Amino acid sequence: MMTEQAGPRQLVDDVVRAEQVGFDFSVTSDHYFPWLDSQGHAPYAWSVLGAAAQATSSIPLTTYVTCPTVRYHPAVVAQKAATLQLLSEGRFRLGLGSGENLNEHVVGQGWPAADVRHEMLEEAIEIIRALFGGGHVTHHGTHYDVDSAKLWDLPDQPPPIGVAVSGPRSCRLAGRLADILIATEPKSGLLADFEANGGGGKPRIGQIPVCYDPDRDAAIARAHDQFRWFGSGWKVNSELPGPASFAGATQFVRPEDVAASIPCGDDIEEFTELIRPFVDAGFTDVALVQIGGDHQRPFLDWAEKRLLPALREL
Repeated sequence: MMTEQAGPRQLVDDVVRAEQVGFDFSVTSDHYFPWLDSQGHAPYAWSVLGAAAQATSSIPLTTYVTCPTVRYHPAVVAQKAATLQLLSEGRFRLGLGSGENLNEHVVGQGWPAADVRHEMLEEAIEIIRALFGGGHVTHHGTHYDVDSAKLWDLPDQPPPIGVAVSGPRSCRLAGRLADILIATEPKSGLLADFEANGGGGKPRIGQIPVCYDPDRDAAIARAHDQFRWFGSGWKVNSELPGPASFAGATQFVRPEDVAASIPCGDDIEEFTELIRPFVDAGFTDVALVQIGGDHQRPFLDWAEKRLLPALREL
């Protein structure tokens, strides 16, 4: 459920269809801006998730990921997550990360350095967990104050917390504080660092963009148009302030560069071979991000008949 490439009603329709065709879970980005103008959307993820919780009955819902540090105060994130867990009857997972300047700059608080962002994320998770525990919470920390907050509608089982990782420091944080690891690269070293710091036996979710189309050239062109930023890495992506910056930073990325890392077309073998590294690295789940809001329904129909059966054999 990429909020950057479809409006809110379509996102809900898409996850309903994804549940029907047999996907095991769904993830939802939480952005204020798309990465590129060509994507064209950015509805409020939490409203979409509330609607999705009512429109579906079994598919898990996941923020992928929410930044609980600048645009949202962690006490508010805790309230939203608890409410969504109740609406979905226990199907929600709260994915968290240290964020991107692209979205967080809108509240005019500046964009902290990476080490400060990790400090803020750690403190935010501590606040969220305290509120999930029930009772009143008062907190006066390095980055946040909470004054006698309490979640009045609290599920029996709070949503599991996932943390997005990209390097050793975030893996250490996730190992200590998260229930789930989230990553966009199939690096076994990330999982090793996570497990060494308390993440053993916990779920590990990977992510890969895909671009289905019976016309492979059309798929490559669409992936280049909307997703050429993906290969820049989060150290770059987290710092860029807007779609124009992403366009400038990726102006020399070629269509063939995109096609080398994103499966494009309808060749099942190409899709499975580019997804396989996540399986081999030890990820327990893989989120498939179909590129192009207008191409979700044909992708889901194709996935039901061909892609999902092939991937389950992995």
